[in-house]
Amino acid sequence: MEKKINFFQSVHFKIALVFVLLLLVSVEIIGAIFIRELEQTTITNFKTNVDVQVEQLAANLSSELSSEEDDDVNLKRLVNDFVQNDILEVRVIDEKGIVRATSEITDQNDVGKKNDYGSLTNVNEQGIEQKDAVTGKRVYRKNQQIYSPSGTTVMGAVYVKSDLEAKYKEISNITLIFFTASMIAMGISVTIAILVARGITKPIGEMQQQAKRIANGDYSVKVDVYGRDELGLLGETFNELSDHVKEAHETLESERHRLDGVLSHMTDGVVATDRRGKVIIINEMAQLLLDTTPEEALTKNIVDLLGIDPSYTFRQLVEEENERLIDIIDDKDEHTILNADFAMIRRESGFISGLVCVLHDVTDQEKSERERREFVSNVSHELRTPLTSMRSYLEALSDGAWQSKELAPKFINVSLEETDRMIRMITDLLELSRMDNKKLVLQKELINLNEMFRFVIERFEMMMMSQNLNYTIKREFTGRTIWVEADSDKLIQVFDNIMNNAIKYSPDGGQITCSLLETHNNVIISISDQGMGIPRRDLRRVFDRFFRVDKARSRAMGGSGLGLAISKEVIQSHGGTIWVESEEGKGSTFFISLPYVPMEEEDLWD
Repeated sequence: MEKKINFFQSVHFKIALVFVLLLLVSVEIIGAIFIRELEQTTITNFKTNVDVQVEQLAANLSSELSSEEDDDVNLKRLVNDFVQNDILEVRVIDEKGIVRATSEITDQNDVGKKNDYGSLTNVNEQGIEQKDAVTGKRVYRKNQQIYSPSGTTVMGAVYVKSDLEAKYKEISNITLIFFTASMIAMGISVTIAILVARGITKPIGEMQQQAKRIANGDYSVKVDVYGRDELGLLGETFNELSDHVKEAHETLESERHRLDGVLSHMTDGVVATDRRGKVIIINEMAQLLLDTTPEEALTKNIVDLLGIDPSYTFRQLVEEENERLIDIIDDKDEHTILNADFAMIRRESGFISGLVCVLHDVTDQEKSERERREFVSNVSHELRTPLTSMRSYLEALSDGAWQSKELAPKFINVSLEETDRMIRMITDLLELSRMDNKKLVLQKELINLNEMFRFVIERFEMMMMSQNLNYTIKREFTGRTIWVEADSDKLIQVFDNIMNNAIKYSPDGGQITCSLLETHNNVIISISDQGMGIPRRDLRRVFDRFFRVDKARSRAMGGSGLGLAISKEVIQSHGGTIWVESEEGKGSTFFISLPYVPMEEEDLWD
């Protein structure tokens, strides 16, 4: 949202205001000095002029007062001639203090009377500025003694009152004229200041708009350059900056797209943080490995995202870890093991600005390593058990048991059975090794799966009869004859393994159900028992090598723990799948799915 600037907050207004304030202060200072000097000069000149005139009047009155004629007509004429616009009153007294003449019409009755302005000896010849008691206006009083023509005798005095208020009024009128002129000049100056400020701020406003366009990614418009002054040079520099920003932005976008492409197609997960450990980048593989979304990940710290111990801080992660294994458990309790490799992001100054974590899924490697360790342990244990048993019997024979006709044959038979057991185990291991190395060669032929499965079942029925085992085998076969291309020996080996397990783990008198069904593209063989079943947590491990649900019982029954592993490899080599469904305490069902293309019997021999 674009912010609007109030006019009184704008640079436009501030420039005009500063200009006007400077002018106003200058005018006020100049005006104050001018008016003050004008006032002093005017009042001083006026007083000096009055003083000179009064002195001249006193000289003229001296000859009249020294005349022997007692005629005040000339005195009155001189007084009236002296009175001008600025002179308000003139009063003449003689040496006896008698008023001889006055210019004030209303005071004509005072002529010939005693002067009430003061005695002749106390005349102050210094001019006095005061307010008139009657009018309240400022006046200038000048008193002057009148000397004889010889200048030795005081013959009288002259009292003059001049209009000083008029001079002050003239100064006030001049001040008003000056103020009016200043206001007119101020108005003109404000107009000029606004125009000048607009000329200055217009390019700035255009640069502001251009800056907004650049921020929005529009580099097409250029700032107009109005002259070769500083603003013009700034405009040219701004246009150059716009071009550089455009080039830098395009380069940055190109690098960002390249980085996004690299991160998106990486087989490893990548997580980057800021200097506080907050996630700022996470690629798709990291989202998949950590089972998270970008929105969720970008709100977390990397320690929380990776599920590291809450007491472990980001600082410790930076200082102590180069790499570590992280175990991720999903909603299905399936483990994903990730190898997290950490690297710090440093600036040229050495400041750590973040952390990069590369995640690699090592679940298969860890699983293979764990299986390898378990395999070595299991093989060692499985071989050690019969060897220990054989050693015990052989030691007993060595100690003299060979001489016993009852014990010797028994001990020898047990040793032979344990030897056969080891041979079978080694044979199975060699076969698995060939399968792992892709060296298993199938001797495929077209076989009647119905007949082959029936043959295996009948063989087990005869075995159970010979051993007096009380089991029932139920058949559920399709009515259609199923012909498949397969290695009959390998398939019989698979059926034997599963049937043996069904008999071993079924209770006496239990029922074993053998099913053979067809679908559009597959044939499904299933073998169900009513045994103790397989715990849910062990279902996905029953086809692992040497894995036993009940280890003690399996060993007692002679199992090596490799039968189902071999069966899985055989079925997969035929392009099929094998799996198990089980409910603990109710039994298990093993399913085998093989590829199948329905054919009529007459088509088999074309």
